[in-house]
Amino acid sequence: MKFVDEARVRVQAGNGGRGCVSFRREKFMPFGGPDGGDGGLGGSVFLRAAPGINTLADFRVERNFKAQSGESGSGNDCFGRGGEDLYIPVPVGTTVRDSETGEVLGDLTNEGDVLAVAQGGKGGWGNQKFKSSTNRAPRQFGPGLLGEKRLLELELKVIADVGLLGLPNAGKSTLIRAVSSARPKVADYPFTTLHPNLGVVYCGEHRSFVMADIPGLIEGAAEGAGLGHRFLRHLQRTRVLLHLVDIAPPEEDADPVRDVRAIAAELGKFSADLIEKPRWLVINKRDLLPDADAEKKAREIVRRLRHKGPWFLISGVTGAGTRELAETVMRFLEAEAAKAREAAAAAAADAAAAAALLPQVIPRYSGPKPKAKTRKPKPKNGAKSTQAAKTPANA
Repeated sequence: MKFVDEARVRVQAGNGGRGCVSFRREKFMPFGGPDGGDGGLGGSVFLRAAPGINTLADFRVERNFKAQSGESGSGNDCFGRGGEDLYIPVPVGTTVRDSETGEVLGDLTNEGDVLAVAQGGKGGWGNQKFKSSTNRAPRQFGPGLLGEKRLLELELKVIADVGLLGLPNAGKSTLIRAVSSARPKVADYPFTTLHPNLGVVYCGEHRSFVMADIPGLIEGAAEGAGLGHRFLRHLQRTRVLLHLVDIAPPEEDADPVRDVRAIAAELGKFSADLIEKPRWLVINKRDLLPDADAEKKAREIVRRLRHKGPWFLISGVTGAGTRELAETVMRFLEAEAAKAREAAAAAAADAAAAAALLPQVIPRYSGPKPKAKTRKPKPKNGAKSTQAAKTPANA
């Protein structure tokens, strides 16, 4: 299936049902009165993140979605049946935006996430809602409100922990083939990769991460050179970037240091947040040079770049250094996850401490009120008391 990461769809919620005008006419019921019921609610439209969908290609065929409208009310105070809600499955990682206003409606990053994108119309009132002391036989009714309509822009950003970037033919697809079961196309010409590829890297029992390979970047990609830089959106959810560098480029005038700086500039043009992500240097194709020469040239590249972060010298073809790279990445991701858990626990503790400092509000008693004690009236002067009246005469 062709990989599609952008789509436009038109959604329309169901209209509310029409209210009913009806009067109760029954034998021996002279005062039946109005009994028209309300119309049913229109169905709403929802987007749901579903597993097993990796592309937005389905929306190239079907672009219009409409929920069911509510039914009209009927006599005998019967309300109309509400329309069924419409759930549209989309890939996990889909960002939803209103095409007319540009507002981001939501981001479906987890399996099972649901986002309401169009609200159904409310049903109209029946004539029994319009009766009053001065209008005993109303013939008014509500027509029902129209359902919401929207033109949506769907943008897919793949969910991955690690992203690969670099020039075309830097060995990104070869690396993901070496460390995972993914099998992207590999050839000896540039721009072999035309869409993102995902691979799961296993580092032991219950230890794995997802790696994303995107098409190569070249200088001027922000202005449309090559395949452009629109595929960089798939790196925005990653936690670390691996910048692959060809240690022995085939062009005589090629300079790996200049190429690394050009790619970094393209990242900054696309997103300021992307350039701030941790970026590790991975110098590939060490098998093309003797070990001593490869080590010397790699250190020279790192020195000229003034790179302060981790760097690795690997060969995607032979697999040399790839296992160490995967294990280091796994440890980094585990450390980041531990920091996130500690930060969440600290935030929860701070919230609990702040709640403890708030004054305790004693709820008001809402039970039944105690009965008031009634005092017996005193007897008037000269009148005999009730007790005395009940005393026998011969006592």
